[in-house]
Amino acid sequence: METLVATEKLDGTDHHAVLPLLEEALRVGKRRVETGRVRVSVATDTEERLVRETLRTERAEVERVAVGRELADGEGAPAIRQEEDGTVVVPVLEEVLVVERRLVLREEIRLRLVAVDETVEQPVTLRRQRAEVERLPASAVIDPDAVGPAA
Repeated sequence: METLVATEKLDGTDHHAVLPLLEEALRVGKRRVETGRVRVSVATDTEERLVRETLRTERAEVERVAVGRELADGEGAPAIRQEEDGTVVVPVLEEVLVVERRLVLREEIRLRLVAVDETVEQPVTLRRQRAEVERLPASAVIDPDAVGPAA
C-alpha cells in the first residue's frame, strides 16, 4: 500500500494531509461443488431379423489314378502340374527292387583230339599154358582117375 502526501493546504492550515491509496489484489481459485448426482442404467433391447448371405466352403476331392508305368532309363521324375480345370496332379513314385535271371555265357570249353605217339616200357607178367601129350602103349591099363585125354 502506498501513501500519498499532499503538500498543498487544503484548509488553509499548514498541515499536511495524508491520503492512503488502496489497491485490491485478485486471487482466483476453484473448488469442486456437487450440484447434483446422476444414475446411469443400461437396457438391452433385442430384435429378431432374418439375414441371408452366401458362404463359400471348399473341400478337396482326392482321386487316385493307377498308372503302373516304368520310367525309361534317363527319364526324370514327373513334376507336379496343374491342369486347366484347376486339378493339381501329384505324381507318386515308388522304387522297386528288380531281380532278373539272365543266361550269361561265362566260358567255352573246346575239345580237340590230339594223337601223340609215345614209347613206354613196363614189366608185365604173362601166363601161358601148354599141353604135353604122351602116348601110351595099347596094352597099358587105363586108370580111370587119371586126368588127361585117352589115347
